[in-house]
Amino acid sequence: MSVWDEVVGQPSAVATLAAAARAARDIAEGGDATAGAMTHAWLITGPPGSGRSVAARAFAAALQCEDDAEVGCGRCRGCRTVRAGTHADVDVIATERVNFRIEDMRPVVSAAQQAPSQGRWRVMLMEDADRMVERTSNVLLKAVEEPPARTVWLLCAPSAQDLIATIRSRCRHVSLRVPPARDVAELLAARDGIAPGIALTAARATQGHIGMARRLATDDDTRRRRQAILEVPTRIRGVADAVVAAGELVELAQGEAKEATAQRDAAERAELLRGLGAEGLTRLPPALRAQVRRLEDDQKSRATRAQRDVLDRAMVDLLALYRDVIVTQLGADVDVINADMTEAIAALAAASTPEQTLRRMDAVATARTRLAANVAPLLAVEAMMVALRPQG
Repeated sequence: MSVWDEVVGQPSAVATLAAAARAARDIAEGGDATAGAMTHAWLITGPPGSGRSVAARAFAAALQCEDDAEVGCGRCRGCRTVRAGTHADVDVIATERVNFRIEDMRPVVSAAQQAPSQGRWRVMLMEDADRMVERTSNVLLKAVEEPPARTVWLLCAPSAQDLIATIRSRCRHVSLRVPPARDVAELLAARDGIAPGIALTAARATQGHIGMARRLATDDDTRRRRQAILEVPTRIRGVADAVVAAGELVELAQGEAKEATAQRDAAERAELLRGLGAEGLTRLPPALRAQVRRLEDDQKSRATRAQRDVLDRAMVDLLALYRDVIVTQLGADVDVINADMTEAIAALAAASTPEQTLRRMDAVATARTRLAANVAPLLAVEAMMVALRPQG
């Protein structure tokens, strides 16, 4: 299976990246470094679910591919170790905080200066590059602008505008689109053994997001949570209902975030205490408290991001529901996303006008923007829920 097979629905992007990987091989073997297909910095953009990280990892694997006939064969040691996340010359930079910190970037810049030890290239793959504020981006700028000869930067972000102009101007831009649901369903069926009908329903419901589609198709809890979220608009009758629904949604997000991070938090704390020789102590010496407090702060930041990610996914689901409502109201000849909720969609469509549906979609979009700007989640969600209640 080629590394490109999982880059679903992106033929133009795959062609560009594969051509660059072939040019990179020629350069590594002493060819013309100014041929143009390959460059030292890439910016891969696309909406959530388009597969930015998947495309970047496939490109990284192709750059390290050891097969003489094919770049990105998927079978050689280089391809397999990149895909497994164990290749010595591929650094994946990610954060579980709301934003990258300056201190996160300094070791990254140092690592980028090292020559590759096993593969042809030192690949710096930065997921969520949009989570850098300007002062953090400036720490990275020089390294991206003038990397060593065998270092390649792969930056992933929703859009080019999410990065400062000085960084994006140094990168070659590859734009991805949301893959067609049928392409995603075919991948899930072939790769994960999911029944084609279930895979297609999940792919449509998640609007082509491969990871979420797989989770929705295979996990009962995920299906139940999504169903509960989509039923919210049918339960809101007034302001009191809206406030209650907001509290429930935020609690759900907090619970899911805690479930996702609690076990890891405990393991990290236990490992730190063992490393400090303080395991089993009921009261830590003052010299050790700062290190434990720093870990706790990092864990709180990770939990905050996890909660906001859960809320954002819930809002994307609500936007998809209202998209189906307005499609029904306008009689548009397109498939609905939530094919299993046709009765609820019809009821919401009959009880409102297209103008009201658009206002509700605007309210959901505004709540997403507020969350991204670090507004308190409960306030943002309450304002959204109040705007979703029936009018007049």
